[in-house]
Amino acid sequence: MIFKSPKFRMVGDTGLLAQVGDGIDRETNLLVHNLVHAIELDPPAGFIEVIPAYNCLLINYDPIKSSINDWIEMVESHFYAPQSCIRNVPRLIEIPVCYGEDFGPDMEFVAELNGLSTDDVIRIHSSVDYFVYMLGFTPGFAYLGGMDHRLFAPRLETPRDRVFEGSVGIASAQTGIYPVSSPGGWRLIARTPIKLFTPDNELPFRYRAGDVIRFRPIDRIEFESISRSNG
Repeated sequence: MIFKSPKFRMVGDTGLLAQVGDGIDRETNLLVHNLVHAIELDPPAGFIEVIPAYNCLLINYDPIKSSINDWIEMVESHFYAPQSCIRNVPRLIEIPVCYGEDFGPDMEFVAELNGLSTDDVIRIHSSVDYFVYMLGFTPGFAYLGGMDHRLFAPRLETPRDRVFEGSVGIASAQTGIYPVSSPGGWRLIARTPIKLFTPDNELPFRYRAGDVIRFRPIDRIEFESISRSNG
């Protein structure tokens, strides 16, 4: 739900947190991304970066060049005039994934928990276009909204020491992607062979917050073929 007016909180002496709603919903998150877009288009002096989350945005700035009031005024001006900060249409990013077996060791658990077959899980999971609410946890970890409630699954009681890069997991009512190998407690159902994080590129992530992701099921042969082409 979107607030009637944004709520602000100082974060140290170089940051401002602006919260525009509560909960997790696409309308609120779209407003966050539109505000981020407006700030990046024409920021006041001293701008360093702006980071979106589910229902808030963090602005980091140089307090020598601008004041916290400058940033509050900017956020409020666009909040109350939303037509001034509409972002371009989200990009649709297709990501090929191989479901189950060693690529998705928790596939059977998710299926049995919800009274489904593994084919049902694949069909349901890949039939939805997922909105990228935010990136976090590790570089480029995508928190995706829109998962079908029939695939609900709790986190692992004990996280894995290592989740392979490209793994796709489920935690409660959300699905997400691990762009780099890391510890993790989400239920793993698939993996993509494509590189999601290439730090040497000017744009290091294949997707960004505000994009839409569509998963395309592939078999092991195609997975290995794409892996080889990625080098």
